[in-house]
Amino acid sequence: MARYTGAVCRLCRREGQKLFLKGERCYTAKCSVARRAYAPGQHGQGRKKTSEYGKQLRTKQFAKRYYGVLENQFHHYFELAEKMPGVTGENLLRLLESRLDNVVYRLGFASSRAEARQLVLHAHFTVNGRKVNIPSYLVKEGQVIAVKESSRQLGKIKAIIEANSARPVPKWLDLNRETLEAKVVAAPAREDIDLPIEETLIVELYSK
Repeated sequence: MARYTGAVCRLCRREGQKLFLKGERCYTAKCSVARRAYAPGQHGQGRKKTSEYGKQLRTKQFAKRYYGVLENQFHHYFELAEKMPGVTGENLLRLLESRLDNVVYRLGFASSRAEARQLVLHAHFTVNGRKVNIPSYLVKEGQVIAVKESSRQLGKIKAIIEANSARPVPKWLDLNRETLEAKVVAAPAREDIDLPIEETLIVELYSK
């Protein structure tokens, strides 16, 4: 599986805002964006004028890095979004938000999307009672996501869930914290997705 293996803090600094790629560290004073709020590299502190294309590109890069997908996969999601009824930009975010690794993160079963991806790969979760180890699996309305029975007593899993127990869960997911199960009660709406971007810029970029 192709994935980014470089320094993730550089990605946050390049985008100029937190992507929450390192879990709890992103909420502390050790966060690279808080310490060095400028782009990496020798020209990172230079003043640059941003063109319309530059704004579109930065928006796409931010969304891509926020969800932890690479270029080809991101473009594939865009093509799927175009074929779906409704607004393409919102469809794109809805697809990204429905990835199993993102859902695991949203439920507080992982401290970051990278950690969620690893836990899914190690088969710690089930969908409708069946083991799923594909981070890009798209969950659907009515499905139930749960921590696998044999994984619930693992010290690492218990510590992660306890550390993230106060994280708010989006209203399109109905979480039972006692059974560590959650039902997808609806498709995520745009107002449920806390991604601070103008998705229309991504549509404009890919439509050129």
